[in-house]
Amino acid sequence: MTETHQRTEHPAPPGTTTRRRKAVVLLLACTAMGMANLDTAIVNIALPSIQSEFTVGRDTVQWVVVAYSLILGGFLLVGGRTTDRLGRRRTFVTGITLMASASLVAGMSGSAGVLIAARSGQGLGAALVIPAALSLLAATFEEGPERDRAIGAFGAVGGIAGSFGVVVGGLLTAGPGWRWAFFINVPTGTALVVLAAVVLSQDRDRDLDTPLDLGGATAVTGGLLLAVYGLHHATGHGWLTGSTAALMGGAAALLVVFALLEARADVPLIPRPTWRNRTVVTANLAAFLAFAALFGFIFLGTLLMQQVMGYSPIRTGIAWLATTATVFVAAMAGGRLAGRVGLRRMLVTGLVLVAVGALLLTRVAADTDYATGLVPAFVLIGVGFGLCGPAVQMAALTGVPAEQTGVAAGLIETTREIGGAAGVAFVTTALVTSAGLAGFHAGFTLVAGLAVAGGLVASVGIRAPRPAARELLAAA
Repeated sequence: MTETHQRTEHPAPPGTTTRRRKAVVLLLACTAMGMANLDTAIVNIALPSIQSEFTVGRDTVQWVVVAYSLILGGFLLVGGRTTDRLGRRRTFVTGITLMASASLVAGMSGSAGVLIAARSGQGLGAALVIPAALSLLAATFEEGPERDRAIGAFGAVGGIAGSFGVVVGGLLTAGPGWRWAFFINVPTGTALVVLAAVVLSQDRDRDLDTPLDLGGATAVTGGLLLAVYGLHHATGHGWLTGSTAALMGGAAALLVVFALLEARADVPLIPRPTWRNRTVVTANLAAFLAFAALFGFIFLGTLLMQQVMGYSPIRTGIAWLATTATVFVAAMAGGRLAGRVGLRRMLVTGLVLVAVGALLLTRVAADTDYATGLVPAFVLIGVGFGLCGPAVQMAALTGVPAEQTGVAAGLIETTREIGGAAGVAFVTTALVTSAGLAGFHAGFTLVAGLAVAGGLVASVGIRAPRPAARELLAAA
């Protein structure tokens, strides 16, 4: 669909989605994505207060963060398949309800065990919400410039939520207390459920008699859970220990079982045409590398500012606004640029900017001035991720039938989560291997290498039509 066609004023025929309704669906999806990503970051600054109140060790309190990312990463693919099988509206509302309920339990928790269990519930809810939200966008907005702009906004919100969560977490912890980092999800989730019930169309009847690949679902979920946990485990115990090898070996074995079961299943968890879609496969490989670089950068940058440069938690959160603001602006612009420059150029350009910004940070010292030493790199990396983040989501949905958008969305989000966990594990290894600033410089060099690798994958693998050709095809 061309821009001219989009702006032509005609009454919407029966059954079509009006412009106002599309705007509300976009608001729902973006708010839900922001809520899910906020939950990833908002508790980090609160961890010392939680540890002090419950009188637990560092090994226990880290599970407040790990439990959320572990369940989220493990169940995203199943969440995507659930979206396609049960319907987008049902899955979205169920996921938001679970997130809000688990947040209430987390805020009222009287022990670390209850809090960690509630965080697992939040992660499971997010694993349903994220693919359902992205699938709603794919079904509501037609592939092309219209969908690109919607996913650009979706990616912008997702991009800023993490760093914004650090700021909000600091303010809440210093103000009413750490429990409010969870309580704020309750009114937000309630409002989303009410709005979704009013605005979203009823799901069509699904063919529930079609067998679900339970064996494949169990194998891939178990494999992903072990992989994510293994990556977290490696950061504290090392890559070459027997326990890490056992976890990663078990994950690999379960994923091989999953592949074998998928090859024989009459109705596989991931439809076979998805694996034959070169752009979708490339998008997932690029996403793994890109988000390994992103999470590694955020992890290193936070530690650098607090442990080396002496920033307070709140000052660190404010310092991240240089990246947050540029991610938002670039992602919003990227939604419009995709139809003009193409997804491959957006991805490659964005990842090159990330690499350049990361290399600038290899020159940072303990007394480096924020404005001249950090801001240029933070802005470059923010623009880079603002371009490549939405681009991988657009590419991951390219050519995917409407009835399979849930599992495609779950797949790309799973890749992002696993990539992020891997990135943190990789840069942590660099920090441990080299002492002091040398470890940070090695970590940022690794971030640059991951970004370059992602750019190479995108440049070789994505063969999307040129923008002009796509517009001609849409107009025909």
